[in-house]
Amino acid sequence: VVVVEVNGYTIGPGADLRGADLSGADLHGASLYGADLSGADLHEASLPGANLDFAGLHGANLSGTNLSGAGLHEANLAGANLTDAILSGAWLWEANLTEVNLSGATLNGADLRMANLARVDLRGTNLKGATANEDTVWPDGFDPVAAGVIFQD
Repeated sequence: VVVVEVNGYTIGPGADLRGADLSGADLHGASLYGADLSGADLHEASLPGANLDFAGLHGANLSGTNLSGAGLHEANLAGANLTDAILSGAWLWEANLTEVNLSGATLNGADLRMANLARVDLRGTNLKGATANEDTVWPDGFDPVAAGVIFQD
């Protein structure tokens, strides 16, 4: 397990980073499995390939953040700001995205199977090639097929 220090914060699995200012930080491939990042400021951070499975990101600012290929399995992102974030190829399987702002975000190729996107702002969001299943919860009135989402079991 690799633990590093970034901006004065200890980064590693299970880390308590509630309210931390990690804006613009380079956390490429970081292991933040189960970390608590509730209310953290990660805007424009670089987290491609990071492991954020089971992480708490409730209310975090992830606007403009690069999360391409990141693992976010069962992560709690409720109320987070992901405006203009890059989530291409991210694994959001069973993630809680309730009331998240995803306007202008890129989710092409993301895995959204069993994710909860209730009351999510998807204006201008690129979902082409994202995968979902019948258990994925969408905002009322949203047509995932028209947005280019592919359904799989």
